[in-house]
Amino acid sequence: MKSRILAGLILITAVLAVTVALAQVAADIQKYPDCKYCGMDRQKFAHSRMVLEYADGSGTGLCSIHCAAVDLAQGIDKTPKTIQVADYGAKNLLDAEKASWVIGGHRPGVMTRRAKWAFADQSAAAAFVKEHGGQPASFDDAMKASYEDMYADTKMIREKRAKKKQRQSAAKP
Repeated sequence: MKSRILAGLILITAVLAVTVALAQVAADIQKYPDCKYCGMDRQKFAHSRMVLEYADGSGTGLCSIHCAAVDLAQGIDKTPKTIQVADYGAKNLLDAEKASWVIGGHRPGVMTRRAKWAFADQSAAAAFVKEHGGQPASFDDAMKASYEDMYADTKMIREKRAKKKQRQSAAKP
């Protein structure tokens, strides 16, 4: 009898945990679950995701500042209305231009060799720099670095994808 009650409690707890996890998926991730350029799962990369909204009413959700830079370059005739980025720690969206940014450091970046992270406040950015390295920066600095890194990052991504295809081909009987 006790084991049935325990099993029932475990099942109820698991159902509640799944329900809470689904409820915590941010609205922007529900709207844009995957990055339109690389296909990455934006929930998995909630700490680096971005949302762009344009004056013409269009918008998109992206996995990183790298893919946001691609979108902004491709939509050169579109005027950005809002540019939001996730806070690295809290994962909630904030105005990218008001965020405190860190460029570089020891943490691997998303879609880039030179990481670019956003923080809601300077103290969190400073704490990150102290622990992981990097340089404090503005949004303009982070975007400039994204464009400077674009060629090397794109080359890196192509090489990783080619290696993945080779492994998949070798694994097939």
